[in-house]
Amino acid sequence: MEMPGLAEAAAGILANPDPWEKAALSARTAQAWAKGELHEQALSQPLPGRPGRPEAPVLKPPREVPRRRIGPGERGRIALLHALTHIELNAIDLAWDLLARFSSPALPRAFRDDWVRVAAEEAQHFLLLSERLGELGAAYGDLPAHDGLWEAAEATASDLLARLAVVPLVLEARGLDVTPGMIERLKAVDDTGSADILGRIYSDEIGHVAIGKRWFDFICAQRGLVPEETWRALVATHFKGAIKPPFNEAARRQAGMEAGFYAPKTWTCTHDPGPVR
Repeated sequence: MEMPGLAEAAAGILANPDPWEKAALSARTAQAWAKGELHEQALSQPLPGRPGRPEAPVLKPPREVPRRRIGPGERGRIALLHALTHIELNAIDLAWDLLARFSSPALPRAFRDDWVRVAAEEAQHFLLLSERLGELGAAYGDLPAHDGLWEAAEATASDLLARLAVVPLVLEARGLDVTPGMIERLKAVDDTGSADILGRIYSDEIGHVAIGKRWFDFICAQRGLVPEETWRALVATHFKGAIKPPFNEAARRQAGMEAGFYAPKTWTCTHDPGPVR
């Protein structure tokens, strides 16, 4: 019997419309990859245009999604946690899409090792946040959400370097900037349960940005490109907006993003890139 492939497994996870099954499959696939039960062959069939999604939440323009204001009541915190849960579901799909879409055997095995790890951790984040919503009397799907993250995937579907430039090095890096403030606001209203989950996510996301930066630099070196100049050009081409401070320079530095990489020039955003990605 032929060994199944990682890219095929990734495509199957993308197509699954049930978020909790998607998270469970992510964990099982990561375990199978670690045990050597999946081969590295490239995908043999086209990927779906969009990942599988449940009927809820309803997707709306960002301005129509409930505001994520943290206060003493649960309503704002539920809106925040729901938005973050939706972000983590998209993050699962972004990781598996990268593995399926850009599954060239020419890339080192370490590339796949890193992104399988990312996918499995994003699945854990989704489950933690989903469980926390349940503890607050809510559930994923109760509120509308927006589709901005998957739009970033569509905009970078033709080039791995563009995907790395935008997803980990813009959207996830933005999460490093804003998550500590969210944690402090949750602690201020005595929601230590939610704050602890965001602390776990924040720690993992430093690693995810580091993985993105490492492979961005690797592919730039393969193509004979200067990373900083290339990143700026790709962001200008593939991201609807630009980058703006304040930056969490300590966390970005820990992830391998020195300030000179992203900060020398003034950036002005035309839209809110979101709280975490």
